[in-house]
Amino acid sequence: MELSAFDVITFVGFIAVVVAVSLYASRREKSQEDYFLAGRKLTWGLIGFSLIASNISTEHFVGMAGSAFGRVGLAIASYEWMSAITLVIVAWWLLPKFLKAGIYTMPEFLEYRYDSATRTIMATYLMALYVIALLATVLYSGARGLDGVFGFSEPLGEWMFNAPWSELAESQQKSAVLWTTIGGAWFIGIIAAAYTIYGGLKAVVWSDLIQGAALLGGGGIVLYMGLKIIGGGTIGDQGGVIGGSLVDGWNRFSEINADKLHVVLPWNDPDVPWLAVFVGGLWIPNLFYWGLNQFITQRTLGAKSLAEGQKGIFLCCAFKLIIPFIVVMPGIMAFQLFGDDIMQKAGGELSKAGEIAYPHMIAAIMPSFLRGIMLAALAGAVMSTFNSGINSASTIFTIDIYEKFVNKKADAAKQVRVGRIATAVIALFACLIAPLPGQFEGVFAYIQEIWGFISPGIVAAFLMGLWLKRAPALAGRTVMILSPILYAASRIPKWIMEGVYSFKLQSTDGVTNVVRDLANGTTQPVDGFTGLYYQFCSLAFLHHMAIVFVILAIVFTAITLVKPRTTPVTYPTSAIDTRVPASSYVWGTLICLATVGLYIIFW
Repeated sequence: MELSAFDVITFVGFIAVVVAVSLYASRREKSQEDYFLAGRKLTWGLIGFSLIASNISTEHFVGMAGSAFGRVGLAIASYEWMSAITLVIVAWWLLPKFLKAGIYTMPEFLEYRYDSATRTIMATYLMALYVIALLATVLYSGARGLDGVFGFSEPLGEWMFNAPWSELAESQQKSAVLWTTIGGAWFIGIIAAAYTIYGGLKAVVWSDLIQGAALLGGGGIVLYMGLKIIGGGTIGDQGGVIGGSLVDGWNRFSEINADKLHVVLPWNDPDVPWLAVFVGGLWIPNLFYWGLNQFITQRTLGAKSLAEGQKGIFLCCAFKLIIPFIVVMPGIMAFQLFGDDIMQKAGGELSKAGEIAYPHMIAAIMPSFLRGIMLAALAGAVMSTFNSGINSASTIFTIDIYEKFVNKKADAAKQVRVGRIATAVIALFACLIAPLPGQFEGVFAYIQEIWGFISPGIVAAFLMGLWLKRAPALAGRTVMILSPILYAASRIPKWIMEGVYSFKLQSTDGVTNVVRDLANGTTQPVDGFTGLYYQFCSLAFLHHMAIVFVILAIVFTAITLVKPRTTPVTYPTSAIDTRVPASSYVWGTLICLATVGLYIIFW
């Protein structure tokens, strides 16, 4: 897509407004509470928009829409809709405890519940996974998404190899895509890091407010135009849609894609099994992500009161119920409208086609006068998630590592200075490893797989610790250490078998066997323990999360029974207003009912 001068002006203007507003809003950040928690003065509107903007990025517009483009369809929406119920649980149960304790970070709460070692384990886990799983994925998917819309890699490849794109070898095209991804990642990382380093959390939430609104609005435009095309509209010479009926578009879309518009898949589905969604493994990453993950909870920890924090969470819930309509369904539409073109562009690889499905649809239907705005919205989506991640990582480093182990007497000015330096270093490292997620089959699958190493242990330590009052520190430390070991034993052997020995599943007379490709091209069944172990490792990762959590819960309970605490746990008490308004229960109940209604409609 060729950019006009107006497109460039719109893009630059949007970014300039975001940076200017963020820097202005955070101009008086001096203390560590100002820098890391926005002075604990955040109101519900800022909290709600910041939560959704930090969560929704091109990881969703590229990764989740890509999953919908392929086999999974609307079932991937369970990650959004079940999150709404999870957020209600967080608002009613977890947030009151965290605000009452007045904590800065989630690892800090574990020190009050257990000991310093447990706090350090969680802080180390989060620091590592923020860079490897979160930040690298955001930069990679952001760069790929922007390239998918505007095709930066094609002119770059033609310039690099002095030949038309269609004449370049596959390796040359991949080289151009790689360098485009690297350049896009650095562009996004530098801009987002710049105002985050200066302004801290307040700069982040104000940028989220602007970028989140642009992102939701842009997604709504894509849905609208997609339905108009399906309803008989045509794409104009300069983009945009001429004619078409929304009602006819929805009816035809629902009829043609009836097989993809179901949120419930078989219990053993490799991606979104219903057993994991309703009673199993999906609850583990959801509870971790929305209730125990510094990247998200930092906004609610900065609330001026419990009431403001809860209202902000409920606003985010409303957005989560809407997101599948503006992200997942356009991914399905992309397959219906442009499936052949997208598959051809991706070289026939379904996972790669999924990554460019949503961007390709934008490039095909977006009117020329909205190109710069959509570019800015996509770039803003990436930056809002990236700046939230580096801010949370620097908070954990400063509060849980530097202040605790390096300089316990650091004053407020020193902590803010260290936080800014940490933000810069973390952003730099994330830009360096941004191409890593591209080595995995699907961005969304990559990030979910990686988080699975630590989320069962963290969820077990928090939930079991709050439930069993006499649980000792040993129980908390043990489940945190065992979690990545057990999860690795469940997932990694399959990766090794498929990568090194080319194992794969083969169905013979209704019986699933494990086979290995031999040098002569024949296959032979692999029976016994190896075959059974491979089949276990081939279960959906959500099932593995549930299994690991159950084992950890048993271990935790056993340690508590054998060696219980002799004294009850005591937590500090903050001055934050933690009174629960009656409206909290009304809004939470309505959100749960709305979620159930969506599942009934799209069962």
